[in-house]
Amino acid sequence: MKTPLGIAIFGMAAILVVGFVWVSLVSGTNRGETGPLDSYSRGEMRAFVTIDDAPAQPEIAYVDGEGGEVRLSDYRGQVILVNYWATWCGPCVEEMPALSDLQSELGGDDFQVVTVTLDRSIDDARDFLTRMELDNLPLIHDSTFSSPSQVRAIGLPKSILYDGLGREIGRVPAPAEWNSEDAYTLIRAAIRRNI
Repeated sequence: MKTPLGIAIFGMAAILVVGFVWVSLVSGTNRGETGPLDSYSRGEMRAFVTIDDAPAQPEIAYVDGEGGEVRLSDYRGQVILVNYWATWCGPCVEEMPALSDLQSELGGDDFQVVTVTLDRSIDDARDFLTRMELDNLPLIHDSTFSSPSQVRAIGLPKSILYDGLGREIGRVPAPAEWNSEDAYTLIRAAIRRNI
């Protein structure tokens, strides 16, 4: 005959088992799909860092090569690597061909390299991109020159990786070898985790 104490013990054990199984299932469903990509901060991407209190993606109306308006939010749904640069910045100029290679290798529906120049004139950047035959990189100008302060950038170049919702994934506060296998691995991981 079953006693009330036995029924209570059995019931509590059943609740614990169900609770354990539920917690395991819920916590395991997103394992490896979200969270920081710090583990990819190695080799050529050793400067890649995540910031706990990352600033919001700028909502600046930039100017494109045809004089139209473009915002980073126009790229919603895609992982984007936003590179702030200028033609007067030696490390920026050296980095641009590698960014072009990255765009050629991985650019498409899921990912884009978005280059934002901080030159005084968009024509300086246009002439540079044309001369270097980097026509797969967008010509976008920050005529307000306010991007660096909004993204807390100290110095150029600065590259910031955003997910499809415009949230910062991480940043590289220095020049990087974007045409390296380490960079491709980082970007592919970001694309896989994109919402």
